[in-house]
Amino acid sequence: MGVFRLDPMMVKLIITVMLASFLPARGGFVPFFEGLTTAAIALLFFMHGAKLSREKIIAGSSHWRLHLWIMFSTFVLFPALGLLVIWWHPVDVGREIYTGFLYLCILPATVQSSIAFTSLAGGNVAAAVCSASASSLLGVFISPLLVGLLMDIHQHGGAMNGLEQIGKIMLQLLLPFVLGHISRRWIGGWVERHRSLIGQTDQTSILLVVYTAFSEAVVNGIWHRVGVSTLLWILAGSLLLLLVVLAINLTASRLFGFSRADEITILFCGSKKSLANGVPMANILFPAATIGIIVLPLMIFHQVQLMVCSFIAQRYKKQGQKAQEQRSELSADARQMESQESS
Repeated sequence: MGVFRLDPMMVKLIITVMLASFLPARGGFVPFFEGLTTAAIALLFFMHGAKLSREKIIAGSSHWRLHLWIMFSTFVLFPALGLLVIWWHPVDVGREIYTGFLYLCILPATVQSSIAFTSLAGGNVAAAVCSASASSLLGVFISPLLVGLLMDIHQHGGAMNGLEQIGKIMLQLLLPFVLGHISRRWIGGWVERHRSLIGQTDQTSILLVVYTAFSEAVVNGIWHRVGVSTLLWILAGSLLLLLVVLAINLTASRLFGFSRADEITILFCGSKKSLANGVPMANILFPAATIGIIVLPLMIFHQVQLMVCSFIAQRYKKQGQKAQEQRSELSADARQMESQESS
């Protein structure tokens, strides 16, 4: 039953949203939290760059067919499904919710959880490190371009032009990322020794962005537009979206003849979306009044993907252990037969 527990980060997000709902930042506190959020985002991407190991990426970079499919799943398949949801719009939940679904579909994959689930299930960890890291890096460029390409900026209230978007992304996300990666030669050892501290920095940065975004959203009446029925629909939509992508990736990996280890890597790297990248990026790409409601689908999808992928990883692990036990039994039987024949 541990699979169905709330992720600790999700619990913190819920508490942060509740805090913003009852005690939103107002007046003079708004520019303070906005400045603090900008600094936290810069620190977050600086640490992402410092954690990126070129050696691990090179070690898993040769498997181009696998990486090509994962990138296709992340930046083509997912956005296509997001456009399909907007075209279909089965439930009247408001424009911003559908924008949020499309936004989560254009984000890069997670890094830590994709690698962790791949490792747990017995997949190709080197390829997972390469693919997830490349997805995170490419997402800094591709996701903002897809926002401009796929979203009707005027319809959804986005007043920012493409060049301004790219400039802000370069300054607030890419520059700290590059500086962090350059600094890895001096701080890489410290980063490796203090991974738990870096993880806490990541979480704190995300929580700051969420608090600032939801404070603005609460002031603009988010809870008058989003009720329990809307939240349940987002939950059901997130689950359906994830299951469709998993089914397509599983079918494709077997159709194209990938090994079991590569199949696992495709499932976990090609079906995840990054909360760590998505929340800070939304802070730059969308007007402050709409960020809170737009990131709601991403926050719920984050929990759904962890629960479902944890269940799948455990299944793969048990299957692998069972296969290993069978091989061990066959090997023992073969040795016993050889011993009897020799005697």
